[in-house]
Amino acid sequence: MAKAQRFYAVWQGRQRGVFDSWEACRARVEGYPGAQFMRFETREAAEQALQRPYQDVVAERQSPPRPSQSPAPSQGYCVDAAYDTARQRLEYRCVYLPSRREIFRVGPLPDGSNNIGEFLAIVETLMYLAERNDPAPVYSDSEIALLWVARKRCRTRLPESPERAALFERIRRAEQWLQSHTFSNPLRKWKTDQWGENPADFGRK
Repeated sequence: MAKAQRFYAVWQGRQRGVFDSWEACRARVEGYPGAQFMRFETREAAEQALQRPYQDVVAERQSPPRPSQSPAPSQGYCVDAAYDTARQRLEYRCVYLPSRREIFRVGPLPDGSNNIGEFLAIVETLMYLAERNDPAPVYSDSEIALLWVARKRCRTRLPESPERAALFERIRRAEQWLQSHTFSNPLRKWKTDQWGENPADFGRK
């Protein structure tokens, strides 16, 4: 099988240019102080590289490849929470990913936090799916809330108070459901940096 041809760009040597064999390149760079050259698969790539500073081309080759981005999911349910710090009000909701249809919305509830809202939204979505025997995945952009669900406990430091009675009643109900039920729905982190804003986002950032 014939050996594939390579092309060599010489930035600094006895002669600058693109050469179509190692022998031709070596004649320009061997023994030359500070020679700068590089091999390419095509003449076009070599010629384009030669138009740029040698150091930039070297740095580009040495940089690690970027991780490939996975496509945004098209199936499942997304949850999000919004906490208004000025009014101390919490809302959360669930959205069906394919159609962006809102499945439920809760609030405003007096006080809370984004993580509490995300926790409740995840668990109440799991309740909704369990009633329908729906194994679809659930997405949240809160790593803390996902961890709380995995541990079956809302580990908030927010103290109970009469004003927060309705909120903590929901928390207790969610924890009890997690402890008495099993579910097969995958719980996944929504990758905002790759997929854009969570479809359930309230748009209040």
